[in-house]
Amino acid sequence: MFIGYLPYVIKAKNEGQIIIASQHLEHILSINQLSTDNTHNSIKSVALSSTTTTQTPNLTAIFKKVENSVVQITARTPNPNLQIIINGNPIGSQSTRLGSGFVYDKQGHIVTNNHVIDGAKTADISFVDGNTYRAKILGTDPSGDLAVLQITDNFSAEKVVPLVIANSSSLQVGQQVIALGNPFGLSDTMTTGIVSQVGRLLPNPDTGFSIPNGIQTDAPINPGNSGGPLLNTEGQVVGLNTAISTSTGEFSGIGFAIPSNAITKEVPRLMQTGTYSHPWLGIAGGAITTNITQSAGLPRNYKGVVVGSVQTGSPAEKAGLQAVSQDQSSNTQNVGDIIIRADGHPLRSIDDLINYIDTKKSVGDNVMLAVNRHGQITNINLVLGTRPASLGNATQEQSILP
Repeated sequence: MFIGYLPYVIKAKNEGQIIIASQHLEHILSINQLSTDNTHNSIKSVALSSTTTTQTPNLTAIFKKVENSVVQITARTPNPNLQIIINGNPIGSQSTRLGSGFVYDKQGHIVTNNHVIDGAKTADISFVDGNTYRAKILGTDPSGDLAVLQITDNFSAEKVVPLVIANSSSLQVGQQVIALGNPFGLSDTMTTGIVSQVGRLLPNPDTGFSIPNGIQTDAPINPGNSGGPLLNTEGQVVGLNTAISTSTGEFSGIGFAIPSNAITKEVPRLMQTGTYSHPWLGIAGGAITTNITQSAGLPRNYKGVVVGSVQTGSPAEKAGLQAVSQDQSSNTQNVGDIIIRADGHPLRSIDDLINYIDTKKSVGDNVMLAVNRHGQITNINLVLGTRPASLGNATQEQSILP
């Protein structure tokens, strides 16, 4: 029986929703929201696109150029919340997810979001011409929400046309972008918009860590767009549609995409080893509030990252970083370290720190942190470790751990 498309819903503490935008036919899950800021928005996994010229682009020509390279992905995973018993014997039920992806190379590699295929071993890849092929899950990065599949059935290489991947660091606010995918299972759908902002942090509720340098767009995207490409006006990939901010479960003008530079950096490693290791510092950090500037005697509008907590066994703990502490006698908080620079780069917020470490650094690299400790500037050198798979039951503060 056809049940209808239901998005994978994560109910947030603030009554909003985080929807991880593959579409589920039968499976709805509730967990706590992980947010990187104090807003009451929530994030849904679906996504974005980017780049403009001064002339009006020929959208029809771009669509015809790239439509054969965008696919619909159907993945089936065991559903632990539903059990069917026939003649006394339990039969495992499955949850079906529909998402999008794009052709990476002539060897049949497909790039998509990890949440589209999470828990599956194989998936069906459908092209716009109606041909469907079986693919295996080749590599996954749950923390960065990226995955690579490879078609295992015989296919004609001349019909598998890879998309060109552009440099997302050149994106500017206001540039036109194009999103392609399969919203609500409506295959071969194109929408357009602009780059609303860059450098956004995208909270990943599955791991508790944040995805750095997200692209914000107003190109309409909805459940089923996840894993589809965000293109510039030359038809080149600048992002991977991943999430939307919404309180209703539908697109409300704010979408997010993983930047193409993350794809360029991670996909070769995922194809080679099946996994990708992110560098890890091991702190939870926050903004410098007016209360903190007053209690710590800091100048007005002082910039940096307040170390809220330090994870046990982390590089930060080994280097001796000090977190906010509680004075039991006066029931007040004492500010510990405030990180103001990383390798000489000024830090305005936790976003800057996470974006710098994940984009510019690798596991085993050294990073020099300039720290304001009780009014004295101290340089602390540490070696970045390997980010753990998840933070477990992460709190809102822990969700911004770099």
